[in-house]
Amino acid sequence: MTSPVIHRVTTLDLAVRPIPWPFAEQRSAEIAAHFAEKQRERPKIWNGRVLLGRDAVFAGGHLVATYFETDFASFLAWRDWGFPDTAVFNGFGMGALRTSDGAFIMGEMAQHTANAGRIYFPSGTPDLGDVTDGALDVPGSVVREIAEETGLTAEDYTAEADWHCVVSGRAIAMIQVLNLDMPGDDARARIEANLALEDEPELSAIHLVRGMSDLTPTMPRFVTAFIAQQFASR
Repeated sequence: MTSPVIHRVTTLDLAVRPIPWPFAEQRSAEIAAHFAEKQRERPKIWNGRVLLGRDAVFAGGHLVATYFETDFASFLAWRDWGFPDTAVFNGFGMGALRTSDGAFIMGEMAQHTANAGRIYFPSGTPDLGDVTDGALDVPGSVVREIAEETGLTAEDYTAEADWHCVVSGRAIAMIQVLNLDMPGDDARARIEANLALEDEPELSAIHLVRGMSDLTPTMPRFVTAFIAQQFASR
């Protein structure tokens, strides 16, 4: 397995177009059966519309790619079956919340979610609500996911200009550092207070990452690669 590669870019040019996906069309019956099994395991997951990418090119500080619409069931089968269509990638935005004392904040996904137990930055598979003027609005997606998962709003942090695009297998995590003007323990307490107000929060726990020793096997490789680079540069 190849190591993740990190591209630092300033511009994301991600057009959304109506492109057919042969994998989803040709294996629709298998996909439906797979999703039915997943729903039996976690009844809260639903088959909404999502966006996947293809034709990614990094050049001159830019990422250019094309996104297309499909259903979550097809995405889930493609992911669970080892990414049989290698022309497609899962490209999503992540908000790397960094506190005033240098800790990164990550959330542990609750048991009712499709990624139960995984620990990473607030994020989500892009959907049609993230499309603006025919393009995928990754900055807007990051703001929305941060608010939905933690209760923090864009007024609570300052976003850095660059994006750290971590390419790991068929995933491209577009990570933006978001600087909070509060120490880690205070930020965690505030997020936990927000989670306590929700009937069924997406996150079951909040983790502070202050160094490499705080990384765990439940964190995706694109997250640990980003963290390693950040701490190495300090």
